[in-house]
Amino acid sequence: MNLSFKGLAAGVAATIAILGGATPSISQEVTLTAASCFPIGSPPGVPFERVVEALNERGAGIVQIDLKGGAPAIGSPFTLTQKMSLGVYDMVGCTEAYFGNVFPEAPALRLSEYSYAELRENGGLDLLSQIMEEKGIHYVGRHENLGPFYLWLSQPIDGPDLTGLNLRVSPVYTALFTSLGATVQTSNIGQVYTYMENGTVQGYGWPALGWVPTWAEVTKYRVEPGFYEAVLHTMVNQAKWETLTAEQQEFITTVVLEFEANSELGSEAFQARLAAQHAKTLEGGLTAIVFEGDDAETWVNAARDAAWAEVLERSPEHGARLMELLTK
Repeated sequence: MNLSFKGLAAGVAATIAILGGATPSISQEVTLTAASCFPIGSPPGVPFERVVEALNERGAGIVQIDLKGGAPAIGSPFTLTQKMSLGVYDMVGCTEAYFGNVFPEAPALRLSEYSYAELRENGGLDLLSQIMEEKGIHYVGRHENLGPFYLWLSQPIDGPDLTGLNLRVSPVYTALFTSLGATVQTSNIGQVYTYMENGTVQGYGWPALGWVPTWAEVTKYRVEPGFYEAVLHTMVNQAKWETLTAEQQEFITTVVLEFEANSELGSEAFQARLAAQHAKTLEGGLTAIVFEGDDAETWVNAARDAAWAEVLERSPEHGARLMELLTK
């Protein structure tokens, strides 16, 4: 059984009504194992932990989540969603940067020019969900948006030419940084501070709201404008999802969609969070390098073109249709 996004509204509304009062136990409670693609307690890991907490607090008699831990302590973040699709875990909280090995179209999730609510109406998330289901993954929803990515540096630059810089990357922005001349290398989140401190790299990409405060000690500049959206997703093993009752499926979906609605980039509340974080980083001594005019256009276009070229190359079957549905 797979609940389509377009057909979800009635079921979700009914579940909200149930959750508003006493919650009768229609089906036997099920416990799902879960894993996070980020260290437990880290800024990008906390949002999924909040999802798990909400599911457990409200799901007595319906669903409970046993969070086993986070990467890299329980394994590489690049393997957790793949393991979940094979049934090692029932649920994961992860960013698309870490599951392109099982879902090649994953980069499209960060490139939408529509809100996720709009994608649920125009068929964009229906198509993504269909492709993911074929990979053994049920897509529940986006549980957090950490805002745009930025390039953070230990030394200034005067334009979008990144020649001569060695940058720490994830798959999210590798194509962008290399297209502008940088050399790159990967690392886990725990190595970012060390690599910046000892000069192994001169910068890294990272989202505004997932930034680690201690990195201020080795970071001097933030390059603007930002690019893409750092979105975190809740997914369930497809075979496991099909064993759940309609009540259990609707409960999980309802809770995750509440988190999704609270993380829309265009909402006043989200923009206030972003503005507060920007002010906090600048007050800590960072300097903003703001590209304007041709430099800004080069930067933004390079980000968009590099990312969609990657999607189209990875997915000749679905890439063009995804670009049509996700961009304006």
